Amino acid sequence: MFLRMALIGCGMMGGSLALAMRRARLVQQVVGYSPNADDLRVAIDRGVIDAAAATVADAVRRADFVVLAVPVAVTRQVLQELAPWLRPDAIIMDVGSTKQNVIAAAQEALGPHVGQFVPAHPIAGKEVAGILHADPDLYRGRQVILTPARSTRIGPLQQATSLWEALGCRVITMDPQAHDATFAAVSHLPHMTAYALMHSILHQDDAADTLALAGSGFRDFTRIAASNPAIWRDIFLCNREEMLHQTDALIASLQTFAKAIADNDADTLLALITEASNARSQWRMSTMDNNSLP
Repeated sequence: MFLRMALIGCGMMGGSLALAMRRARLVQQVVGYSPNADDLRVAIDRGVIDAAAATVADAVRRADFVVLAVPVAVTRQVLQELAPWLRPDAIIMDVGSTKQNVIAAAQEALGPHVGQFVPAHPIAGKEVAGILHADPDLYRGRQVILTPARSTRIGPLQQATSLWEALGCRVITMDPQAHDATFAAVSHLPHMTAYALMHSILHQDDAADTLALAGSGFRDFTRIAASNPAIWRDIFLCNREEMLHQTDALIASLQTFAKAIADNDADTLLALITEASNARSQWRMSTMDNNSLP
């Protein structure tokens, strides 16, 4: 059990973790910090945190567990703010979707505390954001990816693993670069594609009429385009190289489909569709009952 958790960023991801830990009796006290006073008020009202800190330093001081639940683009700044106030035995963990940039920020900002940092990515979320949507069951049965750096000490890594397992998660360890490449393909690019499709339709002359006729297939495909724009802008830019690589691969695939249509090549088009359809039919999202990676 942790005695004092410092929750830096009171949104859905961090709030859900705090609620889950409180329910499992894994933490005695949660102190939250957010630059948004309304988020802190709601977090207290909902029982996510016990107290609100006026500064990052106030939250981190005396904490034996520090969680960074902030946009990936501000990770470096927040780490720099909290580094002077860290206890030498505290664990620091993030919950962001990109890992190489976060590890680089920790190595630059944390100095002698860098070994206490455990990069984590829980594979869970919603298309909505904010503390109002915090859910203690968000992570149950889901996978959590840990991407330790060479500097990460074994003790904090083992404690982080035990924490997530106690919350009902399956923990997997990955190389940071492999993580960013994988999630550019299966998470970040799908979000960008949903945004791009919406953007494409919105800028056509008959956009309103087109959208009025859209059905469940369009709804399902574009659901994630309702996700927080600022969060996903930061993810795309922080994982820029992998995003560009995956974008090139998608464009090449689209061009292959387009060429088959332009050439009226029914056999090639059917083969392309069948290959994708069969793969999708056989795929199952990984859970605690399924040992495949997402």
